[in-house]
Amino acid sequence: MFNYILRRIGVAIPTLLVLATISFYLMYTAPGGPFTSERPLPPEVMANLEAKYGLDKPLYQQLGIYLWNVVTDFDFGPSFRFKDRTVNDLIETGFPVTLTYGFWAFIFAVVIGVSLGAIAAIKHNTAADYAAVSTAIVGQVLPNFVLAPILVLVFVLWLGWLPGGGWQGGQWQYIILPVIALGTSFLASIARITRSSMLEVLNSNYIRTAKAKGMPFRYIIWRHALKPTMLPVVSYLGPAFVGMITGSFIIDSYFATGGIGVHFINGALNRDYSVIMGFTILLGGLTILFNLVVDILYAWIDPKIRY
Repeated sequence: MFNYILRRIGVAIPTLLVLATISFYLMYTAPGGPFTSERPLPPEVMANLEAKYGLDKPLYQQLGIYLWNVVTDFDFGPSFRFKDRTVNDLIETGFPVTLTYGFWAFIFAVVIGVSLGAIAAIKHNTAADYAAVSTAIVGQVLPNFVLAPILVLVFVLWLGWLPGGGWQGGQWQYIILPVIALGTSFLASIARITRSSMLEVLNSNYIRTAKAKGMPFRYIIWRHALKPTMLPVVSYLGPAFVGMITGSFIIDSYFATGGIGVHFINGALNRDYSVIMGFTILLGGLTILFNLVVDILYAWIDPKIRY
C-alpha cells in the first residue's frame, strides 16, 4: 500500500503540471486580458503594465517562470485586479471559509444520505422507503442556486431564525444555511447510491445464509451488509467533496461568506490570470488528493482491492 501511495504521488506531480500548462495556454487564447476595458488604455501605459507583470515575455517563458515560483516558493503571483493583494492572500483568507462549510456540508450529506438510503433499502416498498426516495428526488431536482434563495426566504425573512448572510468567524448560525444549500443535492445522490447498493447486498447469498442461521437482522446489517454497501458510496465521496468546494460560488454569492468561489469566478470574468491559475492548481491538487483517499478507503473496506 505504501508503494502504491508513492506511485500515485509520482503520477500526481506530472498531472498537475499538465493541468497547469493546458490551463495557462487556454487562458491566454481567450479574448481580452486583465487590463482591457471599455476605454482602451494608452499604448505606453499598457506596455508598462505588461512589463511590470511579465506579460511582455513569450508564453513559454511566462509559464516557466510561473511554475518555477509555484514549485520553489509556493508563490502564485500577484492579483492583477486586487492591486494590494496576492493570490496567496486570497487563498489564505477564502479557502478556510470554503473548507469549513464544505466540510460540514460533506458530513451533513454523508450522514443523512447514508441513513436515508439504508432506511429505504431495509424498509423496501414501505412508507419509509417512499418517503426517503421522495426526499432524495426533491433534493436532486433542487440545485443550490434554487435552494439557497428558498432557504433565505423561509428561515430568514419568514421565520427570522437565522441570519441571511455573513460569516462572523464561522459561528454556527452563519454556517447552517450554506451547509444545507450546498449539501442537499449531494445528499440526494448519496441516498440513491446507498439504497441501490444495499438492496443488491441484502439479496446476496451470504446475507441469505446469515438470515438462515438465525442471526439478528441488526447484526447482519452492521456486521455484514454495511461495509460492502459503502463501496460505490465511497467512490462518489471523493469527487463530491471537491465538488462542494468548487461549486461554492453560488453559496458565496447568496450568503456573502467570503469563500474562494467568488474570487475564482471573478478571476475568470476579469481575466485575472494569476488568480485563475492559482485556484485551478489548488482545486486540481484537491481532486487528486481525495481520489487517492478514496482508493485507500476502498482497500480498507474490501481487502481484495489491495491485490
